Amino acid sequence: MDKPQDFRKQIPDGDNVQRDVCQTCGFIQYQNPKIVVGSVVRAGDGILLCRRAIPPRVGFWTLPAGYLELGETPEAGAAREAAEEANAEIEIGELLAIYSIPRISQVQLIFRARLMGGYSAGPESQEVAVFDRADIPWPDLAFPSVHWALNHDRDFSAEAAPFRNPDGQTGDRMPDAPGMQQGL
Repeated sequence: MDKPQDFRKQIPDGDNVQRDVCQTCGFIQYQNPKIVVGSVVRAGDGILLCRRAIPPRVGFWTLPAGYLELGETPEAGAAREAAEEANAEIEIGELLAIYSIPRISQVQLIFRARLMGGYSAGPESQEVAVFDRADIPWPDLAFPSVHWALNHDRDFSAEAAPFRNPDGQTGDRMPDAPGMQQGL
């Protein structure tokens, strides 16, 4: 019978960060950031958004996005998330942005994409809709990075991309009201 693992916080030899280390076998349990993949999906002149049916931020609008799975490329993950959340087949384009959200240990890779057919709400969405840029529900967007991505998509040029967090912003608060209007 295997011995139970006894994890304790300590700084492993050759490291400088406190980690969970098994006192029985020496195994180091690393905890690393989660990678989120998603896309700004263009449907003609509009943009596909999903109203969240799951926490956090139930009822708020977001891009189709979610956690990258093991063994999956970021592009395949972004396409899978669009299929899961919006029953949408998309064609992945350029990498639009790389956002860092240290408060929740996330790195977000957001692509530009094109809708290839129909769409409908998947199990993680209350509804899915295509919005003209002027009609995007800015006050009802779920996360700061959704604001950033929509504005970065508007400002996209191949020479400037991929975009990063706006200066001084780490995703711990929503953009100020005037910043929400930038997308109009």
